Amino acid sequence: MNPTPAPEADGPLTSQQRGQNLPDGPLAFESTSVPRQKVGPQGNRRTPAGGPADASPEDLLDAPDALNSLGRLDAPGLLDPLGHPDPLQAADAAGTENLLRCWVRENDLPQPKGSTLRIPLPASGTALLAPVIHWSATGWHRFGTPTLENAPGAASADAVTVAALMGRETCRNAGVDMVARVADSVRRTADFIADRRREPAAHPGADLFLTAEQSLLLGHPLHPTPKSREGLSDSETRLYSPELRGSFPLHWMAVDRSVLATASSWTQGERPVSAEELLAPHSEGLRLPSGTTALPLHPWQAAELKRRPEVAALCDKGLLHDLGPHGEEWHPTSSVRTVHRPGAGIMLKLSLGVRITNSRRENLRKELHRGAEVHRLLSTGLGDQWQKAHPGFDIVRDPAWLAVDAPDGSPVPGLDVMLRHNPFGPADDAVCIAGLTAPRPWPGRSGMHSRLAEIVSRLAARTGRTPGAVCAEWFLRYLDRVVLPVLWFDATAGVALEAHQQNTLVLLDPDGWPVGGRYRDNQGYYFRESHRAALEQRLPGIGAVSDTFVSDAVTDERLAYYLGINNVFGLIGAFGSQRLAEEQLLLAAFRRFLEAAVPLGSPLPAYLLGTPQLRCKANLLTRLHGLDELVGPVDTQSVYVTIANPLRA
Repeated sequence: MNPTPAPEADGPLTSQQRGQNLPDGPLAFESTSVPRQKVGPQGNRRTPAGGPADASPEDLLDAPDALNSLGRLDAPGLLDPLGHPDPLQAADAAGTENLLRCWVRENDLPQPKGSTLRIPLPASGTALLAPVIHWSATGWHRFGTPTLENAPGAASADAVTVAALMGRETCRNAGVDMVARVADSVRRTADFIADRRREPAAHPGADLFLTAEQSLLLGHPLHPTPKSREGLSDSETRLYSPELRGSFPLHWMAVDRSVLATASSWTQGERPVSAEELLAPHSEGLRLPSGTTALPLHPWQAAELKRRPEVAALCDKGLLHDLGPHGEEWHPTSSVRTVHRPGAGIMLKLSLGVRITNSRRENLRKELHRGAEVHRLLSTGLGDQWQKAHPGFDIVRDPAWLAVDAPDGSPVPGLDVMLRHNPFGPADDAVCIAGLTAPRPWPGRSGMHSRLAEIVSRLAARTGRTPGAVCAEWFLRYLDRVVLPVLWFDATAGVALEAHQQNTLVLLDPDGWPVGGRYRDNQGYYFRESHRAALEQRLPGIGAVSDTFVSDAVTDERLAYYLGINNVFGLIGAFGSQRLAEEQLLLAAFRRFLEAAVPLGSPLPAYLLGTPQLRCKANLLTRLHGLDELVGPVDTQSVYVTIANPLRA
C-alpha cells in the first residue's frame, strides 16, 4: 500500500473550473460534488485553545539569532557536494548520501563523536569513512564523499562501490541487482540535474500543480534507488519523466463490452456519470469498432502488453483492438504513472510495469475498488462532517475505473486505469511535501535549493523576522492544517491514511504559508479492525472486495511511520538539513502539538509520545530482500526495523 491544509473546499465545479473536458453541469460524486481548491477565509484558523498553534513561534526559540544563518553548512570548509559543477558528480553524491542515510537509519547508528562517520564492513575487511556535514535528529543527515579506511591513496568511494560493499554485508543475492539499480538511478539523476540546470525556471504561466510535480529531481532521500526506472530507454525517459518535463499522447485500445470491467460513483447532479463518459472528451475522434469502449494506456505499457499471452489472446479473438496514440498530450506527475493535463477535470492513474523504487507500478483490482469505496464512505455524511471540522482538507477522490477481464471472468493484469478527480486549477498552488523540500537548481542561484528554503527566505525578508521564527510559524500552520485533519479522520472514522510526503499535498497562499491540504492515493488506506462494526454500519459490505481492514497494531505502526516518521519527521529533517531551523526546536513544537491532540481520540499522538522506539520502513533492506511493496499482505510487503524515537531523545 502506498498513501494535505487547503484553502476552503466548497461548492460544485463551475464550467470554467472544470475546463472544457467534462460534461456540462455541476459535477458531483454521489449527492455532492468534489470540492475545488479555493483560498478561503479560514486561512487564519487555529487549533483548539492550548494547542501548539496558539503559541507564538518566538516562544519556541531559545536563541533565534542562532537560526539567522540561512544556507549555513554545519561543517566549516566543506562545500555542498550536491552543487558540484559536474552533474554526474552531483548525482553520485546524492546517491551515496542516500545509501549512507539508509544504512545509518536501518542500523540505528548513533551520532559519531567527531566529524567523521565510520561504518565497519567486516565482510570486506574494511570500513567506510564519511565526513559529516550535518547530523540530523530525524535521520536527514548530510555527508561528504566517503573513503575506504586504510586506503589513503585510493579514490573516494562512489555510489556503486558503496552499494556493492553494503550488499556484501547482508549475505543476500539481491545485492547485485541493487548495485545495477543504484547505477541506473545515479545516471538518470545526472540527466535530470543537467537538464534542469539548463532550464531551471518553469515556463511563464505554467500550471502550478504540475510545476511542483516536476520538482523531485533527487527523489526520496532515504531510498537507495530513488530514480531507477528499469525498462525505460533514454528516449522513453525523455518522454515519460516528470523531472524532464516530459509529455505524450495516450495510447488507446478498444475493449469489447463483454470483457470490460468498470465502475463509477461520479455523478452529475443526480445522474450517474460513467467512466466511459468521463473519458469521452479525450477519446473524441477515435474510430471505435461496434460494441467496444475506449481504454487509455501508458504508451510504454501498451508496447509491453503486446508481449503478454493473455493480451495477445484477447486481440486474436477480436475482444481487444489496438487503436494507437491519439489526442492531446498528458504530463507525468511525480509518481511517473499518474498523468495530468492542465484544464482537464480528471487525472489518470495508469498501469506501468516499470520498476520504480520498490515496485512495478501496475494497478491492482482491489486498489481500484478501494479508491471508489473510500469515496462512497465519505459520501455517507462522513465527508461533510470532516469538512465541518477541517474545511481546508480533503481526499482527492478516485471514484471511477476501467479494466479488462478474460472471458472466464478473471482480471487481465496491466490494463487497469483509474480516473482521479482533478480539484486543482492552474493557479492553485498545491505542492506535495516531497516536492516542496526537494533540492534542485534554482533560477538565479548557484547550487541546489528547495522551494521550502526559498519560501522561508522570502518570508523572512518580507516580515523582518528571523528564518527560524518563520520556520516555526510555518511548521505550526502545517501541523494545524495538514496533520490535525489526518488525526481527526483516524479518530472519528477509524481510517488511517498512508500520508507520506509524496501523497500529502499542502496548499499555499500567495505568500507561501500553508492554508490547506489534500491526501491522494487509492492504495494507502487502513480500516481499523476495531472500527469494523461502525464502518459496516455506515457502508454495508465495506472491505469485502477492497481488502482494506487491518489490525489496530499494524495500523498504529504504519501510521506512525508514514505520518510521523516519513512526513513530519521528514519535514523537520528538511528544515534542519537545509540549515533553516534547529530540529530540536521543531521536535519540541511537535511534542506540544501531539499533547494537545491526544483528546482527539486517535491512538497516534500517545503512541508517538510514549514509545521509546518506533518501527520504521527500511528501504535498503526491502530492496536487498527483493520485495515488491504492492504484492502480498500489508504486514509483510516491506522490511521494517526499530529506530530510536527522536521525540523521546
